[in-house]
Amino acid sequence: RMHFQWDWLCLGALIISSVTAEIENEETLDADVEVEDFDKQSQEADVDRDKSSLEVVYQTPKPTGEVYFTETFDGVLAGWVLSKTKKEDTDDNIAKYDGRWEVEELKENTVPGDRGLVLKSVAKHHAISAMLTKAFIFDNKPLIVQYEVNFQEGIDCGGAYIKLLSSSDDLNLEYFFDKTPYTIMFGPDKCGEDYKLHFIFRHKNPKTGEYDEKHAKRPDVDLKKFYLDKKTHLYTLVLKPDDTFEMLIDQSVVSKGSLLEDMVPPVNPPKEIEDPSDKKPDDWDERPKIPDPNAVKPDDWDEDEPSKIEDSDAVKPEGWLDDEPQYIPDPNAKKPKDWDEEMDGEWEAPQIPNPKCETAPGCGHWVRPMKNNPNYKGKWKAPMIDNPNYQGIWSPRKIPNPDYFEDLHPFEMTTVSAVGLELWSMTSDIYFDNFIICSEKEVADRWAADGWGLKKLVASANEPGMFSQLVTAAEDHPWLWVLYILTLALPVGLGVLFCWPAKKTDEDIDFKKPDISKPITKGELKQEREELEDDEIELEVKDNEDTAEDERREMEETKRELIKDTKKMGREAPPSEDEGEGGEDIDEEENEVADGSREGDMSNKSGSEDEVS
Repeated sequence: RMHFQWDWLCLGALIISSVTAEIENEETLDADVEVEDFDKQSQEADVDRDKSSLEVVYQTPKPTGEVYFTETFDGVLAGWVLSKTKKEDTDDNIAKYDGRWEVEELKENTVPGDRGLVLKSVAKHHAISAMLTKAFIFDNKPLIVQYEVNFQEGIDCGGAYIKLLSSSDDLNLEYFFDKTPYTIMFGPDKCGEDYKLHFIFRHKNPKTGEYDEKHAKRPDVDLKKFYLDKKTHLYTLVLKPDDTFEMLIDQSVVSKGSLLEDMVPPVNPPKEIEDPSDKKPDDWDERPKIPDPNAVKPDDWDEDEPSKIEDSDAVKPEGWLDDEPQYIPDPNAKKPKDWDEEMDGEWEAPQIPNPKCETAPGCGHWVRPMKNNPNYKGKWKAPMIDNPNYQGIWSPRKIPNPDYFEDLHPFEMTTVSAVGLELWSMTSDIYFDNFIICSEKEVADRWAADGWGLKKLVASANEPGMFSQLVTAAEDHPWLWVLYILTLALPVGLGVLFCWPAKKTDEDIDFKKPDISKPITKGELKQEREELEDDEIELEVKDNEDTAEDERREMEETKRELIKDTKKMGREAPPSEDEGEGGEDIDEEENEVADGSREGDMSNKSGSEDEVS
């Protein structure tokens, strides 16, 4: 019955697998139909544009609301200015901003017609900038900065951040360099294994007029994949008039906080500072514990006992080679031909381990091993007690901070009038695209959908299959092969265990054994007849023995009753002479009855024997 149930279970599993495969086949057919319909629509539209592998028709994104700056790099590179200056405090051979820029399509997951700005040079300084359509003034509108980056060759050491340059009368983009004043710096940066997402703004001190850089705290998420997967990622910075900020990658928040509380160093300095003129008194005692001055070293404390002593119970191992050195000169070594003994001294062959020592417990002079000295106590020290004169840890007194100020709205930053890329990289082909600066999140999201959204769609369609991804992962992490094998072997093993026909037991064989008549020979028929006759004779002999035994028991019972009645009559009347003779006759009759019963038994036995014979 159990095997019957397992057979049904296996059959059900096969049916479910077949149905699932059929559904997947139908879905594939549906997908093919959708692609065909899409192709027909594209043909009917008669759009004279290149198409991707997904038949995606690219159209240059257009802003749907008020913007301060946009750039798609799909047309002529107008408005962008290459820097002609040099980086200060740098060697002259690398100080010049001579890194090369190109406008081209992506190397992988290309969307035909969609081009971007690409950093092409390695180990060179790059600087390029453009003026905003109109300056952004930090008043009552949010600031949204968004652009795309693709590290097409990965990234070893370099950045892909942008700078929003501060408005000034002397701003000249041809002289844009690392010390050009900026208001905000935002974007990815990586060197070694340090993966960063910068958000830095320059805050003006209202008392001194000087600018200080304020850095946002590091995001809590792992940023590594965004630098190594060679995909186009969307970076977004949102600054709000309520002095809060958000940083997003691919439209997911990776960090957020307050300009007043989550910047390092803080925007506002502390109200009080330590008095720089305050000094710790000479008698200030900061020790919480001191040695007990009343403690005395015990008389039996021996400080001269060593911590280790020779193990007197140790015995030299059997087979120890006392006369063999641990190292011997290499017999195969030869003196170099250019060896000059006058200059280099006498040549000696290099030492190698003695091969005889490899099979022995050891070689050379045997020395007893050391063990811990049970009598060792070390140098005596007085126990520590609480310091009665402890005054705590000294710290300078607090005084009002002469440089204190309070800026309750750090969002009100310096006006921005230009955007620039000032970068150094040890990896080429860093791709930038679809810059936008605006105040409305809906405008930025629509801009992203028309640009980055298509790149994401094409990249997803060109993703390798599951099998290829597993093989690629195993090439990077070979231990995954073991996991793959175990994962495949487990269902196969379970299938064999539960679905394979089990060995049939004797009971199953007897239960399923068909009643098939076989031909019987004459010899077999005669043998069966003799066996039946023997069985009948044995049954008859057994029945006769049982019958004789029952008759004998009945006769003995009758005899006992007769004797009992005779004795009873003799007690009721005294015997006379005639009765005495009669009594003797009775005894003789009893004896005859007993003899008769014996003869009957004998005759029955002899009769049974005759029948058997």
